[in-house]
Amino acid sequence: MAGHIKYTNPKQRKRARRKISIRLKLSGTADRPRLSVFRSARYVYAQAVDDTTGRVLACASELEAKLKSEVSGKPKKQRARAIGKAIGDKLIALNIKAVVFDRNGYIYHGRVKEIADGARDAGLTF
Repeated sequence: MAGHIKYTNPKQRKRARRKISIRLKLSGTADRPRLSVFRSARYVYAQAVDDTTGRVLACASELEAKLKSEVSGKPKKQRARAIGKAIGDKLIALNIKAVVFDRNGYIYHGRVKEIADGARDAGLTF
């Protein structure tokens, strides 16, 4: 986990501590996977993880060819909502309707919130 990494940047150190605190409390299963969000300065990624087997069930980012053409030129928040909807559609196709949302140490605000709202728009519950 991120606790063993020695960050020098205080923001990174705080996020790593929040991430550990969050991950100690939630875990994904095959029936209800963990929807994990990663946010970089440029892109946003989402993946559904079954922690019992360590498998990624579905993933979405705007680097996929289908989403790239759909979201090009849009603001970051709209792109994040489209990514949330895309991963929600992939999970619904796998017959998964409920997930555990892992904000990965980020504040539930902005692009992280938009991914959650997009997944809810697709029909996921959490």
